[in-house]
Amino acid sequence: MLSKHGVFERNTWLLSIGILIVVAIGGIVEIVPLFYLKSTIEKVEGMRPYSPLELAGRDIYIREGCYVCHSQMIRSLRDEVERYGHYSLAAESMYDHPFQWGSKRTGPDLARVGGKYSNDWHKAHMTNPRSVVPESIMPAYPWLAQRKLDVANIGEKLKTQAAIGVPYSEDMITNAAADIAAQSNPDADGADAVKERYPKAIVANFDGKADEVTELDAMVAYLQVLGTLVDFTKFDAAGPNLR
Repeated sequence: MLSKHGVFERNTWLLSIGILIVVAIGGIVEIVPLFYLKSTIEKVEGMRPYSPLELAGRDIYIREGCYVCHSQMIRSLRDEVERYGHYSLAAESMYDHPFQWGSKRTGPDLARVGGKYSNDWHKAHMTNPRSVVPESIMPAYPWLAQRKLDVANIGEKLKTQAAIGVPYSEDMITNAAADIAAQSNPDADGADAVKERYPKAIVANFDGKADEVTELDAMVAYLQVLGTLVDFTKFDAAGPNLR
């Protein structure tokens, strides 16, 4: 066997051809399944598309560059899960275009920030971070509470997301603008419909102003949904638990 191997070592062209054949076989084995697999991400119970208000908040989060200082990816290391919570699952980002994983942490990871603080805390934190975290170096974003949320193209945004695989139904697309108004007003007639279309969606007057929907409403709605959709008590019962 070793003598046959010596033939390859003494003949560089033969060795190169052999390497190409081995790499080609390995590539085919990895690539071919992708043509018939519908998804390489294991689906997890509870995941749903963002509500229109949450999606608008995510766009603002990206626009303001929040991803530059905050990651949304908890690694499967003990110190990570002890600090932030259960490690991130690929399925949690399956409807993110683009995903917000990252590794930069000037501020804390936000993958599990949903429900950790109240809406009022987020409102104060976005307006003046040092009012709630004195040592914070985060810049203030007071204009979010002053800018009315632009909902003119929200239906088209959902339609575009649906075209690339996000499961927005015709009903969701048609009612997108109405759902934004309803999710930011608990007293609205459509509040229950929002909860039905988007389970676990928080319906609240996020910015404290009932007369209009602001960009702050959208931002807080987005932050409050992060990490809240998957029931990790069920996941841990069936899989690994590093905590």
